Amino acid sequence: MKRAAPPDTQAIPRQHRLTSVSQAPIDRLQLTVLRRLDGLLAGDHAGLFPGHGTEYGEARPYEPGDDPRHIDWAVTARTNEPHVRDTIADHELELWLVLDSSSSLAFGTGIATKHEIAWSAAGAMALLASDRGNRVGSITTTPHGDKARPRLLPARAGANHVGAVLASLHHPPEDGVSGDLPAAIDMVRRTARRRGMAVVVSDFLGSTSWERPMRALSHRHELVAIEVVDERELRLPDVGLISVRDPETGRARVVDTAQTRTRERYAELAAAHRADVRQALARCGADHLVLSTDRDWVLDFVQFVATRRSRLLAAGRRAR
Repeated sequence: MKRAAPPDTQAIPRQHRLTSVSQAPIDRLQLTVLRRLDGLLAGDHAGLFPGHGTEYGEARPYEPGDDPRHIDWAVTARTNEPHVRDTIADHELELWLVLDSSSSLAFGTGIATKHEIAWSAAGAMALLASDRGNRVGSITTTPHGDKARPRLLPARAGANHVGAVLASLHHPPEDGVSGDLPAAIDMVRRTARRRGMAVVVSDFLGSTSWERPMRALSHRHELVAIEVVDERELRLPDVGLISVRDPETGRARVVDTAQTRTRERYAELAAAHRADVRQALARCGADHLVLSTDRDWVLDFVQFVATRRSRLLAAGRRAR
């Protein structure tokens, strides 16, 4: 299916420009995201990232919805009542982007492929973070070129570095490649030296072997998981016989979509897998955002940012 081209946009500042990747996608991302978020995050230095810091604040009584990892056991033992100790938000934070670049992300039957949506969401996070002086680092789950390990860009601040991050994440997935998402997440855990935020962008297909390293990462960092899905991965249309192929393993088979039981069974398995992903991410303490290739991803992204910011600011007011 031919994919629709994104709307035309104006250029972003010259310091973002790179010769290694077409500037047009970055231009569109800058205009589409930052203009639609304009004013939403104004007035708060931390922007999208209020919350964790490196210095501890005062202890307060535990309230339903508080993160149990912040319980102050010493105060709890003295008072015989659960208390939590919030942290003071840093003025400069660190954002790490983990982008799944497996072959399955090249699929898409909507207005874009899953990789295009994933790259846009990761880029939007990078632009929002860098707009307030935070450092941004990135890693992909598959190697680039002759390198035997995923490409990692250390966390730095500055417009030029953000441009390099967006360029490094923009490489389209290669056919027959299965990315190592657990290894990429663990690499961030071992590389990130300061408390901050980690954003994992993937379709989360296959096993949930990423849960253990993600839970380890959540002990020090806030987690945001962005799941990218396609409608045809959730349910099959009635179009008769079709040939399907796994882009990572190359396995192919013919499926008769005219059979009602086949379509129902497919939908049941897809729903069960997505439920498993939701539960695993909840156990990791991650904020979960689902983006679809046939929806306006920016609208869902804006709603997610606004909801998350309101929730964190409300928690901060309760702490004060």
